[in-house]
Amino acid sequence: MEQLGREYARLCAAAGAAPQEAVLRRLRGPGGGRLDLAAQSLSLPTCSALGRLLPGAAPLAALALGDCGLSEEGAAGPLSLWRGLLFQGNNLRTTGAEALGKLLRQNKSIRSLTLEWNSLGMWEEGFSFFCQGLRANNFLQRLDLRNNQINHQGAGELAMALTQNTSLQELDLRWNNIGLLGGRALLNCLHSNKTLKRLELAGNNVPGDILKAVEQALDHNQDRETILSEAQNQVNILSKEVLSLKDEKNKQFMDFVDTVDKQKEERARSEKMSAARVSQLQEALDEQYSIMNSLKTKLQMTEAALTLSEQKVHTLGELLSAMKQEQNSVAESHFRELQQQKQEGADRESKLLHDLSAASEKNLLLRNQVDELERKCKVQQDQLFQVKQDLTNTTAELKLRAVEAEERLEMEKRRFKQSLEDMESLRVKEVRELSQAKAAALAERGRAEEELIKVRSQARLEEQQRLEHLEEKLRLMTESRDEAQNCCLKQKEMVAEAQAKAKQLSLYADGLKRRLEELQQHVDRKEEEKVTELNKVKVELQEQIGHLEAERTAQDGLREKIAALERQLKALSSNHREALLDKEGEISLLLEKLRMKEAEISRMREEEAQRASFLQNAIMAYVQGSPLGTHSSRK
Repeated sequence: MEQLGREYARLCAAAGAAPQEAVLRRLRGPGGGRLDLAAQSLSLPTCSALGRLLPGAAPLAALALGDCGLSEEGAAGPLSLWRGLLFQGNNLRTTGAEALGKLLRQNKSIRSLTLEWNSLGMWEEGFSFFCQGLRANNFLQRLDLRNNQINHQGAGELAMALTQNTSLQELDLRWNNIGLLGGRALLNCLHSNKTLKRLELAGNNVPGDILKAVEQALDHNQDRETILSEAQNQVNILSKEVLSLKDEKNKQFMDFVDTVDKQKEERARSEKMSAARVSQLQEALDEQYSIMNSLKTKLQMTEAALTLSEQKVHTLGELLSAMKQEQNSVAESHFRELQQQKQEGADRESKLLHDLSAASEKNLLLRNQVDELERKCKVQQDQLFQVKQDLTNTTAELKLRAVEAEERLEMEKRRFKQSLEDMESLRVKEVRELSQAKAAALAERGRAEEELIKVRSQARLEEQQRLEHLEEKLRLMTESRDEAQNCCLKQKEMVAEAQAKAKQLSLYADGLKRRLEELQQHVDRKEEEKVTELNKVKVELQEQIGHLEAERTAQDGLREKIAALERQLKALSSNHREALLDKEGEISLLLEKLRMKEAEISRMREEEAQRASFLQNAIMAYVQGSPLGTHSSRK
């Protein structure tokens, strides 16, 4: 509540008005869910602030605004979601009535509305709007309209609203101006309104007979409500009894159905057991037949194995004979091949020896040729040495000649110098002689140089020719030597090949001997294996014969067992048929019992329906015999 006071002060401050101290005290004080502002003169800002504040006030359920001097504008503010509203003594008129009509049309929480000492009935339009709101409201239970100046027209509007209202239980219209017409209108509305229990009409100039009629109608409403409540209680009790009876019948029927189902299950179990036994016996017979068939197949397989073993023995004997023949033929062929190879080896050895002798002779000839060629090479080398010496001698002679020519030139130069020295004084006279001497000297010098060049060129040509001739001789000698060496190498290779072939032939002969020995050992092993296999086959045949005899004895025993099982199966089938006949008789008896039970259930249902119809007729007779029924019949 303290929070409501603070919020009220804030709203007043926001509106620019001072909060009223009395309102603050009531808002801050303990209210117990009820706000009492009666006898407080509330201003318009306070009303608007309360209109904003009170819709969110959760702890408040009732609002008392009696004798507050509210104007119609101020009264429109505090209307909100309340369970009880008190507006007595506020002189509410047209606008207030319209606001209250809107409130009743829209609000679903107000249960009590006190409008004592107002002026709602002065204006017909406002009061008609209020009555329309009351007509649309189906939640209001108590309405106080004392001292509101309601005339007979307002009473008519109120009566029309009450004809469609189904929630109002108490209506106080004392001290108004309803009159005769208003009383009749209210009396007529009570014929259609069955919820109104209390209606106060004192001080309205209504005749006494109308008041008595209204009281009777209200009493009828109360009686009707009590009768309806009692009838509803009886109907509930009877419905509970009927449901209990139905439950019992259903339980009995379900028990009977369960017994029938159990019997059916037992019968099915017995049938399943008998079928399982028959199937087991059939499976045992099938197993015995399968065992017999398997034994027959085993016997056939053993016979086939015997025939196969005999065939194997026969084939092994044939194979041994064929192997012996093949070994003999192979040995003969190998012996022949060895002889042929020996002859071929001897022929090859003779040929190789002949080739070796020829090759050795050729080698000797080639060696002689090589020696001759070496001698020739030595001679040619000596000749080359002599040629080189001749070249050195010729070069020395040429050098000497050149030296002599140079000495001559020097001598002539000396002479020329001497002549120059001698003839320095006689230059003019001996110029011609000097020029002639110079020309002669130059000519001699050119001749000497030409001779020297010719000698040098001739010596060079001779030396080149000799060198070329010697080089050709050397090339021929080297070629002949290479050919001789190649021939020697070829002969050596042929000898090595012949020796390798001889070794290979000897190795091949040794391998053939080893092969013959291995074949002989293999033949011996085959003979031993043949003997062992024959012994094994004989032992296995004896064992199989013993097994077959044992299986024959077992088959005889099984045949006897099969005959005994067939006899048991026949006995069981006869017993099973008798049990089936007994079960069919029991099932027929159970079906007859089931039909009897169904007939009893249908009979009980018919009896229950008759009882319900009798009860309904009794209730209707009671209702018609009551005062309410007589009143309705009079109408």
